[in-house]
Amino acid sequence: MAHASNKLSATTVRNAKPRDKTYRLTDGGGMYLEVTPTGGTYWRMKYRFHGKEKRLAIGVYPAIGLADARAARDEARKLLAQGLDPSTTKRITKELGKTSAGNTFKAVATEWLEHIHRHEVVPDHYKRNKSRLTRDAFPALGHRPITDITPPELLECLRKIEKRGHLETAHRVKTLCGQVFRYAISTGRAERDLTPDLRGALRTPKTNHHAAITDPAELPPLLRAIEGYSGMPVTIAALQLSPLVFVRPGELRQAKWADFDLERGEWAFQPSKNADPLVVPLPRQAVAILEEIQRLTGRSEYVFPGARSSQRPMSNATIKAALDRMGFKGEMTAHGFRAMARTILAERLGYPEQYIEQQLAHKVKDSNGRAYNRTTHLEQRREMLQSWADYLDALRDGASNVVPIYQGARA
Repeated sequence: MAHASNKLSATTVRNAKPRDKTYRLTDGGGMYLEVTPTGGTYWRMKYRFHGKEKRLAIGVYPAIGLADARAARDEARKLLAQGLDPSTTKRITKELGKTSAGNTFKAVATEWLEHIHRHEVVPDHYKRNKSRLTRDAFPALGHRPITDITPPELLECLRKIEKRGHLETAHRVKTLCGQVFRYAISTGRAERDLTPDLRGALRTPKTNHHAAITDPAELPPLLRAIEGYSGMPVTIAALQLSPLVFVRPGELRQAKWADFDLERGEWAFQPSKNADPLVVPLPRQAVAILEEIQRLTGRSEYVFPGARSSQRPMSNATIKAALDRMGFKGEMTAHGFRAMARTILAERLGYPEQYIEQQLAHKVKDSNGRAYNRTTHLEQRREMLQSWADYLDALRDGASNVVPIYQGARA
């Protein structure tokens, strides 16, 4: 609009005071400032579209100043000249803005993390994956509409991680991005997963196996060192249980008393890398250890609470640090107890693979391809873990020529 149409001054607008009734201060070109008895001040524009009188809400003063209100009025006049309704255009633009904001990679990823991922994995795993996306994906991709992201753009994001020397993290972030893309597809906000396009585009990280003692002849010194360890009672109990139940270290240190039935000798919990719950039959030795530590930590939610707070589980470095102090650095890790049990139970004691794999909380299927549930082979696994505990006791106490235990009668 021409400058002559701008009738109001900044001072006039600033000094507008409420009256008994709503009144208007006209600026020209259909725009006016509406002042209500309660002190509300609103920029509005009156116009005609297809013969009907309409109103456009421009904004609230002083959040929208006089100059900005005039610019919005002039833009609305241009839309009218093009045969477009300014009110309808504003509404559509606002809706598109909401849709676009909800379709960014960060918005979709956050929704997937909160509504899906956090309910499928243990809290630590959820926190690690949320941190990976926040640190490594959101800075580059978070603001982008998920449908606009291209394979080269995703690759550039992942190669920044790769250049830091974190090859495994780059692959993990790629996997997480794939899960986000597939969630976007299922919710109608994307059409395909880009990650398969990057197959072979990242360097393969070297596999670093967890140090583990798997030769029975080398086990007695380890078992005796654990038996004689003079650390904190909570650490001693966790060390003693580690070889007996050989669950993942995170599952052991985050064990909760509510999941144990010591009378039945069972521990039922949700494994960290398996959607199916697991029942761990506890050998007599494990029950005795738990009954002893329960006197100390029974009032805590956690069986093995942290040294600084009983509201949190023990640190993930506690077991490894204890093994290192006992002289097994580079030879044995907390995760190594799983490899130890898997190897010896199969190769030396002859237990069937499906019993061992199910006890390790790996996905195991029957001959028809159906996954075993949490109680399948429970009695066979109960016998296996009791025999395993007795076998370890025999090795620790110096028994020689310990013969295989499993005879296959209950397979």
